[in-house]
Amino acid sequence: MIIHVKVKPNSSKQKIENFGGGRYLVYLKSAPENDKANIELINLLSKEMGTPPSKFQIKFGRTSDKKIIEIR
Repeated sequence: MIIHVKVKPNSSKQKIENFGGGRYLVYLKSAPENDKANIELINLLSKEMGTPPSKFQIKFGRTSDKKIIEIR
């Protein structure tokens, strides 16, 4: 499964908005440095979808606010 995620780091809240069709807007508290925001993103998506974090892989956009994530 492939999902498209737009990330808003340095937010005051953690929130996931699902727009359907595998498109998400995710608000993160972490700053986009030292992979902190990516780790928070994977953990938040993992809880939301009930899938272990090890099943998530950022395919494109590791340093961008727009990411393509594969869930195995």
